[in-house]
Amino acid sequence: MPEMDQPRYLTTKEVAELLRVRERKVYDLAAADEIPHRRITGKLLFPAEEIHAWIEGGDGGAPGIRPDVVAGSHDPLLDWAIRESGAGLATLTDGSLDGLERFAAGQAAAAGIHVPEDDGWNIATVTARGLGGCVLIGWATRARGILLADGLDRDVQGFADLKGRRMALRQEGAGAAALLGRLLKDAGMTRDDLLASGTVARTESDAAAAVAAGEAEAALGIGAMARQFGLGFVPLVDERFDLLIDRRAWFTPPFQRLMAFTRTDAFRAKAEALGGYDVGAAGEVRWLSR
Repeated sequence: MPEMDQPRYLTTKEVAELLRVRERKVYDLAAADEIPHRRITGKLLFPAEEIHAWIEGGDGGAPGIRPDVVAGSHDPLLDWAIRESGAGLATLTDGSLDGLERFAAGQAAAAGIHVPEDDGWNIATVTARGLGGCVLIGWATRARGILLADGLDRDVQGFADLKGRRMALRQEGAGAAALLGRLLKDAGMTRDDLLASGTVARTESDAAAAVAAGEAEAALGIGAMARQFGLGFVPLVDERFDLLIDRRAWFTPPFQRLMAFTRTDAFRAKAEALGGYDVGAAGEVRWLSR
């Protein structure tokens, strides 16, 4: 609830600052009747109490207080930032779609996702699920491509060159698994054209470790893991890794502490040191539920 000394009505600029979005987004929400507002003498005003109730609401989402857990896909920069910022968040990583399921069931306050779509990443996926009371926040753009064992750089210069190679594959529901399906289709290939290594790689580091240990010749992975494990790397796409966050949880200290940390020099330096990251849009609101 707003404090007693706050005005009863907020301006468009004040609402934009509260939601951490551009003023244009606030106008769009009002035009679509997706946010409480009044139009008085041609000017938009927003009842403070209703705005705070709208933020705290969870229509269409899971009831109750969510645990301070980030589910979904694994990201090494996110893991590091959660620890370094002292946010106090736990992680439960088993793929983007698993994270979405846990989020929808109220088992997590956030989910990290990187789901390829026909016209981008993640937004159509979360929109289609009809979730309420949540916001999609940009985390990073990551270079994703082929992690290669030593000596294969000349033989594998594109995805089609993986035919007949032994690959570390990701679990069903992982964003990388969804991307693999698209890449196979585009190359006129099927899963049968690849030789699966013995175990399923459930995280980015698992996939890189399998290649580094000689269990696989290649894997779909991110540039940061290629650098860390000293592997060859053939870039294929720049993917968006976003955080789907419960709107109530977004305003709690753990998530505010984490997002404040993304604005520090230490965070930017770590992203550069890992390699393959663009964090220029970290904290950007990419989508708001109705």
